[in-house]
Amino acid sequence: MIVRTWHGCVPLEHAEGFAAHLEVTGVTHSKSIKGNQGAFVKRVTQGNWEHFFLATYWDDIKAVKAFAGDDYQVAVTYQDDERFGLLSDPYVFQHQVPAIESL
Repeated sequence: MIVRTWHGCVPLEHAEGFAAHLEVTGVTHSKSIKGNQGAFVKRVTQGNWEHFFLATYWDDIKAVKAFAGDDYQVAVTYQDDERFGLLSDPYVFQHQVPAIESL
């Protein structure tokens, strides 16, 4: 199994709007792809910024590529992301993991 992690942040005043936007874009999109095993979002407030950490779980790299394309190391972005003042990490990380485990 592969976990793919992304991080981005928005100004605090856009936090709730971006949370809803992320749910209907990144979360729903990833869950719609065959081979996806789940998508989880963690939020952390730091000063005037709300950080979003998205972890998606995949059967294999083929499923990751079905979601992100051949250049799967680059973050998937969506129309209207900029409306929330999103600062997105341009790259994501993929790690081989034995299973999904909550902490």
